[in-house]
Amino acid sequence: MLYSLARPLLFSLAPERVHELTLSMLKSAHKLGAMRQAVASKPVTCMGIEFPNPVGLAAGLDKNGAYIDALAGLGFGFIEIGTITPKPQEGNPHPRLFRIPQAKAIINRMGFNNDGVDKLVENVKAAKFKGILGINIGKNATTPVEDAVSDYLICLEKVYHYASYITVNISSPNTKNLRSLQSGHALTELLETLKKRQLELAEELQHYVPLVLKVAPDLDTTDIEFIASQLLQFKIDGLIVTNTTLSREGVEGLPFGDEAGGLSGAPVFEKSTACLAAFSKLLQGKIPLIGVGGILSGEHAVAKQQAGASLVQIYSGMIYTGPTLIKDCVNAMT
Repeated sequence: MLYSLARPLLFSLAPERVHELTLSMLKSAHKLGAMRQAVASKPVTCMGIEFPNPVGLAAGLDKNGAYIDALAGLGFGFIEIGTITPKPQEGNPHPRLFRIPQAKAIINRMGFNNDGVDKLVENVKAAKFKGILGINIGKNATTPVEDAVSDYLICLEKVYHYASYITVNISSPNTKNLRSLQSGHALTELLETLKKRQLELAEELQHYVPLVLKVAPDLDTTDIEFIASQLLQFKIDGLIVTNTTLSREGVEGLPFGDEAGGLSGAPVFEKSTACLAAFSKLLQGKIPLIGVGGILSGEHAVAKQQAGASLVQIYSGMIYTGPTLIKDCVNAMT
């Protein structure tokens, strides 16, 4: 209710300013013991980890891990921070974040703006949170795509000790050529190299941290079949389906609907859920799936579950519905 009252004021401000403002307010409220949401316990075991409930925060909201404790107070079953890159980078020029309220959608072209992996590790070490923490890793914009594996290796090695699981993000549309890593030899080399290093780190540290891949919704049948085969071949621990879409279906003719970047929110729901179902059919439960994209209600979370997801993540939907979406999704899911 409080969020619904505040939303008109928040929506009158520039989206990126609101993003920073609301996180700061949430952090302040958390320190005062406010903004805590009781959510039902609904444990789910996935990737060898027991999650207190199946609803998580998608990467992108807290890129640097600066608000982990405050976000945990909202009742998420798990939190994913990032995307993080080896070196700090400013991301793309402003403006780069656009609300489309008529469609309950957002377009962003942030471009992995973050303070670098070392700062994220500092923030994680300072946090009191003891729950399930995913860390999402990417490559710097200045790193040629042919050398992308080196950036992912740097991040993997630096965050391994601090993550409950690590997500390899090769699906953002806002870093040039990043999505080319989803196909052919590039994907094979990336997964083979990261899997090898993951197993080495597990042996060295006597602690196994699952490795998860995050893909785009803009995949055809051939793409999906190839990615599924690679996941099985290299025994990747999980798959997040999906990132934002390049499609503009559902926002045509609306203000900001033709802005460049990735589209999230309600318009991506059907596309991402169809992609999820396609992977589920091919993988046959051999690799757990995390469903994300367009979840704005408990019914949407259930639809992801029915399409094959063991867990779900939310982000854009919460911008439009508020934190009660977390509770609604937990209550609706089985």
